[in-house]
Amino acid sequence: MPKSRMRKKEKDFVPEAVAHAAPTPTESPKWLAPAMVAAFIAGLIWIVIFYVSATAYPIPGIGAWNMLAGFGFVGVGFGLATRWR
Repeated sequence: MPKSRMRKKEKDFVPEAVAHAAPTPTESPKWLAPAMVAAFIAGLIWIVIFYVSATAYPIPGIGAWNMLAGFGFVGVGFGLATRWR
C-alpha cells in the first residue's frame, strides 16, 4: 500500500502587538515586602489588642468595628502579597 502524503503544518500566527510587547518587570519594588509584612502584623496586633482588652481598645468608641479595622489591615497585606514576585 502506498504511503500517504504528509501535510505541511502552518506556522502559528503571532500578532505584531504581542510579538513586540513590553517585558514584564521581573522584580518587586523594594518597599513591597516590608509594607506587606507591616500590614499583616498591624492587623494581627489590632485584633489581639481588641480581644485582650475585652473589646474596649484600640478605638474605644467604635466597639466591634475594631475587628473590621484589624481584618482591613490583613486584607491590605493580602492585596500586597498578590503583587509580590
